[in-house]
Amino acid sequence: MLIQLAAMGLLAALLPLTMVWVSSDADKFRKLVWVTLFLTFDLIMFGAFTRLTDSGLGCPDWPGCYGQANPLQAHADISAAEAAMPTGPVTVMKAWIEMIHRYLAMGIGVLIVAMMAIAWRRWLKSNRSEMKFSPLYPSLLFAFVCLQGAFGAWTVTMKLQPVIVTTHLLLGMSLLALLTWFGARLRDHPPVAQSGAALLIPATLAAALLAIQIALGGWVSSNYAALACTDFPLCHGELFPQMDFANGFTLWRDLGKTAQGEYLLFPALTAIHWTHRVFAIAVVTLVAWTAVKGLGIDGLRKTSRWLLAAVMLQFASGISTVFLDLPLALAVIHNGGAALLVILLVLLNHSIRSTAN
Repeated sequence: MLIQLAAMGLLAALLPLTMVWVSSDADKFRKLVWVTLFLTFDLIMFGAFTRLTDSGLGCPDWPGCYGQANPLQAHADISAAEAAMPTGPVTVMKAWIEMIHRYLAMGIGVLIVAMMAIAWRRWLKSNRSEMKFSPLYPSLLFAFVCLQGAFGAWTVTMKLQPVIVTTHLLLGMSLLALLTWFGARLRDHPPVAQSGAALLIPATLAAALLAIQIALGGWVSSNYAALACTDFPLCHGELFPQMDFANGFTLWRDLGKTAQGEYLLFPALTAIHWTHRVFAIAVVTLVAWTAVKGLGIDGLRKTSRWLLAAVMLQFASGISTVFLDLPLALAVIHNGGAALLVILLVLLNHSIRSTAN
């Protein structure tokens, strides 16, 4: 089974590796980094689709599916589980969604291994003088993707425990941020005016607040609290509805349960949703303000323009998920919007720091 899974990971990486190899780009290493970044962004969106379709336990073991390398081989076990519980977490479709997610993740792992191997080879070949190919960063990415894989396994084996699922999301976003920073180091970007240094603190703070908001969003999603408030801007017709923060934000507990093993009541879900919603105001305000300031600085205009558009669309998609009762496509787009904001804020921070240094 492990050999078959490794083959699937290599197969998933084959197309992007081929695209990089045959591309006309003179710097194929940089091309590999950006292709890996693009696929990681796609994987985050597909991970959201996996979570939102309740497919996280489509294969209730790891790394295979009922001890097999793919759902086709495990069809009998999956069909038996689906017959026993037709509305449960195991169906043929959910099993395929979960395994495709794993195959794509393995493919990205292969791309990062390739990146690390190329960096080590070129760095040693240049007698450790060419810092562009320093293997430190690719090696860090490799360690990070291994950690992410471990949390992916625990997500399944610990039955979608909210703190594990949320950490898995945060690690995915962190991997995206690291790849973006690495890609930014390799690309040619326009010089930034010295006035850009004034945005160093706001841009850093904006990135930090976005990280907290993504954690809150992951907590909403992993606790299935997205529709705990179905009106806007109020919640249940009140500015401060009945909420249970103690149970809602107890980290170490099973899905849908309190730390004492009792069922999690609706006020706890309301507290989770309400906190994410209120904190979004602070994030949108600071990110939009930073983007507007960046529009007036040479070298930051393009990134700032995209950042402003992305944060406005993210705010609109968040509100729309409430009014439209969380349609799947819009919810996936909302997750993708968060990933896009990560990329743009990392690019903005890298450009500003390049100026400050």
